[in-house]
Amino acid sequence: MRLFFAKYLAPLAAAAWLGTTVAPAAELQRNEVVKETLGIIYSGDETLHYEVSWSGGVKIGDIHMQIRAQQPPETGHVITAHVKDAGPLSVFYPVDDQFRCVVDGVMKLPIRYEVEQKEGHGRETSRLTEYDQAGGEVRYKKNKGQVEIFSVAGTVYNEFASFVITRALAFIGKVDIIVPTFADKKRHEVKVAVMDREVRQTLFGKKKTLKVQPRMEFRGLYEKSGNTILWLTDDRCRVPVEIHSRIVVGSLVAELVEYSNSACPELQPLRAE
Repeated sequence: MRLFFAKYLAPLAAAAWLGTTVAPAAELQRNEVVKETLGIIYSGDETLHYEVSWSGGVKIGDIHMQIRAQQPPETGHVITAHVKDAGPLSVFYPVDDQFRCVVDGVMKLPIRYEVEQKEGHGRETSRLTEYDQAGGEVRYKKNKGQVEIFSVAGTVYNEFASFVITRALAFIGKVDIIVPTFADKKRHEVKVAVMDREVRQTLFGKKKTLKVQPRMEFRGLYEKSGNTILWLTDDRCRVPVEIHSRIVVGSLVAELVEYSNSACPELQPLRAE
């Protein structure tokens, strides 16, 4: 499960996606983002809960996400996530990870990213990343180590904020959209594209969806292997209802099982019979 979360939800890369391109590419522009959708996502009232299973069978964990506005006088929003093991994973490799990403500005760029990981038996890791978007600088510290400073040519998302901004991309035709993402100590130009449009059974019943793929070529927080695909509701809310990620053995599947957002009243979970 930890492989999956950092690969995509911490992702797009989450997040972490396509990697550096050979030809130069323009940064994500305001006109490539659907303003209404971005407003719904960052209404300050969105909560998502995913159940994660291995190869679509055995449940191995849960991901709880929230997006909330910061309390005045602070500006911007806070994206938080809690990743917790379940089932057999809790015995063999317990996971209890906390993620907190502060974003701000029109394009919801990250300014601070905190990670607290408790994995395995007794292993704990803390990470702090701060982004000076105007100054083109990223500061990174792991545990009690020295602060590392990296220069970047342009604004950047991280693996976490990338996952969220992808929901609001204005996919037109078959043109890829590039989301600049900082991972593995460098700035990557990440291409995201719509592969298809499909009708899928979801938490909200049968819904039209966008099948989206970010082609991941960098490591991010965890090792990973293969492609990641997510399905977004094809409406103004663009809710990620399902995510598939290939790993070395089998695949990980995250299915949305709970959702709430007062700014998106048209999407209501179906009641169990």
